[in-house]
Amino acid sequence: MASTGTITLAFTGASGLPYGLRVLECLLAAEKRVYLIYSSAAQIVAKQELDMILPSQPAAASAELAERFHAKPGQLFVFGREDWFAPVASGSNVADAMAVCPCSMGTLGALAAGLASNLIGRAADVMLKERRPLVLVPRETPLSTIHLENMLRLSRAGAVILPPSPGFYGRPHDISDLIDFVVARILDHLDVPHRLGPRWGDERVAPPLVQRT
Repeated sequence: MASTGTITLAFTGASGLPYGLRVLECLLAAEKRVYLIYSSAAQIVAKQELDMILPSQPAAASAELAERFHAKPGQLFVFGREDWFAPVASGSNVADAMAVCPCSMGTLGALAAGLASNLIGRAADVMLKERRPLVLVPRETPLSTIHLENMLRLSRAGAVILPPSPGFYGRPHDISDLIDFVVARILDHLDVPHRLGPRWGDERVAPPLVQRT
């Protein structure tokens, strides 16, 4: 399958914004065009978790994040939450894939109910109706019956439910390794090539050493 060209990425108000920013960094490094949307709650989380200010004005956010992650001109577009003229608001200009990372339980519930009351919800709703990849990264614990039922409903509708549950078989050295484990799985489901870490069983099928003659 050919890699995707345009990815919609949304940050919402759940804990776990370091995952979302790392996804953004990797998408830009892979030379994907990114449409970014984030909620007001995500701005609060950014300040709390990373002491980072996410600008409220899309133009300022585009410039700041493009500089931070070395985006090329025309590679990163930030859209306001009520920008109904954004490309992602219509199936006639749908992105190749979308990730909501992190995905709050409020956003998850709205998506499960089809409540496209803001651009994040509308963009995800478009992905589902157009049968395009939608990856949701919900961060909550424990999960209530309502949370689980919402996830099941979205899974049946075609979304990938990908909780940020890092594995330890790669023997992570620090938090960045744990983040990359989860981000690697997100990128896999967005069909974006990466080299964020070893894959299970790779050593069993490694190419043989070439003998020198």
